[in-house]
Amino acid sequence: MSFEEAEILRKRAEDFLRNAERLVEEQVWDLAAFNIEQYCQLLLKYKLLIKTGTYPRTHSLTGLVRRLSEFSSNLKALLKGENIVYLTKVEDAYIGARYLPRRYEELEVKSVLKFVKEVFKPLVEQV
Repeated sequence: MSFEEAEILRKRAEDFLRNAERLVEEQVWDLAAFNIEQYCQLLLKYKLLIKTGTYPRTHSLTGLVRRLSEFSSNLKALLKGENIVYLTKVEDAYIGARYLPRRYEELEVKSVLKFVKEVFKPLVEQV
């Protein structure tokens, strides 16, 4: 692992989050959902890279959270209750927002973005 590689992941994650917020303002729901997913995925991979020197080549947020929770039991809160519902909804956007005809809706994307900023991000940043 190089510090440079880790910083690229962290910066790209933050760029995806900013882009998601901009896309929400522009009411581009599908791409906002995809950008939210990318933010979560890259932030988890960044944390795993820092902790282990590597990260799995997967897009499964639940799998990445499980792996990272080995370093912080607080992260297991993302795999319980309504948090797991939000997390799997974000995870589904990896495929759904890009390939499926299903359109994401305003309330859905805004609620997922709120979850990511208020619950997901603070928990992951503690690791």
